[in-house]
Amino acid sequence: MSSVIRIAAFRILLTSVGLLLCACAASIQTRGPNGFSFIETTIDDIHIAIKDQTIDCEGITSGFLDRIRKYDQSSNLNSIILINPNAIAKARALDRKYQKTKKLQSLHCVPIILKDNFDTADMPTEAGSIALSGSIPPDDAYMVKKLRQADAIVIAKSNMGEWAFSPFDTISSTHGETRNAYDLDHVPAGSSGGTASAIAANFGVIGMGSDTGNSIRGPASHLALVGIRSTIGATSRDGIVPLLSNRDVGGPLMRTVRDSARVFTVIAGIDPADPATEIYRNHKVDDYTANLSTNGLSGARLGVLRQIYDANTADKQVLAVFDRALTALELAGAVIVDPVTIPDFDELVKATGFCGRFRYDINNYLKTLGKDTGINSLQDVVDQEKFRPQNSGAMKWAMSVAADVKPDEQNPPCIDVAGDPRRQALLNAVVAMMDNLKLEALVYPSWSNPPRKIGDSESPHGNNSPVIAPHSGQPAITVPMGYAGNNLPLGLQILGRPFSEAKLFQYAYAYEQATRHRKPPRLFP
Repeated sequence: MSSVIRIAAFRILLTSVGLLLCACAASIQTRGPNGFSFIETTIDDIHIAIKDQTIDCEGITSGFLDRIRKYDQSSNLNSIILINPNAIAKARALDRKYQKTKKLQSLHCVPIILKDNFDTADMPTEAGSIALSGSIPPDDAYMVKKLRQADAIVIAKSNMGEWAFSPFDTISSTHGETRNAYDLDHVPAGSSGGTASAIAANFGVIGMGSDTGNSIRGPASHLALVGIRSTIGATSRDGIVPLLSNRDVGGPLMRTVRDSARVFTVIAGIDPADPATEIYRNHKVDDYTANLSTNGLSGARLGVLRQIYDANTADKQVLAVFDRALTALELAGAVIVDPVTIPDFDELVKATGFCGRFRYDINNYLKTLGKDTGINSLQDVVDQEKFRPQNSGAMKWAMSVAADVKPDEQNPPCIDVAGDPRRQALLNAVVAMMDNLKLEALVYPSWSNPPRKIGDSESPHGNNSPVIAPHSGQPAITVPMGYAGNNLPLGLQILGRPFSEAKLFQYAYAYEQATRHRKPPRLFP
């Protein structure tokens, strides 16, 4: 009798931390028909399996949806908010298409998980806000259109921080809090933490997030993923619910550099709906995977920007992992210049703080939805108290700018890099230093502290992502660089000159292949 009680107690304990149900389902959901693996699956894996008739698109789509249903809520990960009811029908259509043509488009049958701020005409887009509960936009976001045109399948929407306000955690007023797939007691960062935890847990292959200051690179770092914030103008912001349109960027959060580069090739482009992308005409790259090589770091001069983090509060273990990353970069052929210094760095960064245009941008977005939502302006959100009480400070900040004041009429203006002397000064200083030292890129920890515990808002966060790229408009990529403590992921960030995404993918790929830090979270399974 006592042994039965001990077993029952043990099962209750495991269930409470999300382990038991994951372990029970592992044998079912790790592999599908004919041995197809759903763990760490790549785009190539999917295409090879379809060509070899190991599994068809319907089987692949069903397998990932089964993983979501069995693991996400039972574990309390809470990364997925909605499964696309049309996903299986799309998969069957792709199976028929392949049987007829025997040809695969670049993203044929690759399952996508979209952050809840990407417009989808066939699913609600709520931006983590109860104010937009059930809101269905009139059309797809530009990036969603491009992904669907490449025959990828949107299988689910992921949870996000309400209105993308927080870089530190992912809590919506619609679906609550998302946890870190590597340790459920820790945060996945914000605001794209739902996408990041879902992709880390192998619920899909393509993850899409947005980054205003941190929200692609931060969650990527916390979940051992690759995340790129592109140059402003390389990708369209059309159909992404805005936070600050002069700093917003959408992009992939994925498990490998090669897959990220393949997706970026699809989503980068000129979009008449976003005039900022016109500049991409002069910087277009046909294939961002073209220069991926294990020798991609050979001779690359990389500057170590220790100036970006506070050495007094940075975690010693994180800095030790970062130093090992520098050694790995050097062994892979890079020339490491350590340290480098940007003159007047603190003053330049302070002058480019995040300005308040959320009210203006969100009001413009709400106009695209029509009047059926009952929410026609941010004033309606405030009047109806449809926001998390914890975000009352952010709402007060947003409402402090009058509704009729345009961003270029603010003092100082809240506009793009080219029109803002403060942002341009930061960009010029960074590029000038790189030119003087003949550097290809700068490197630093994405976070100089490990992921915080759920509910911890006091310990040092060490978030380095908002310091340069959002203000200067430069591209930056995060790639896994190791782990701290109890398998908590850490990320290496590589910052380049404007429109140097191809170089960033090249360096990140060579580092990834040399180190192989990415490993799936043990809980899933």
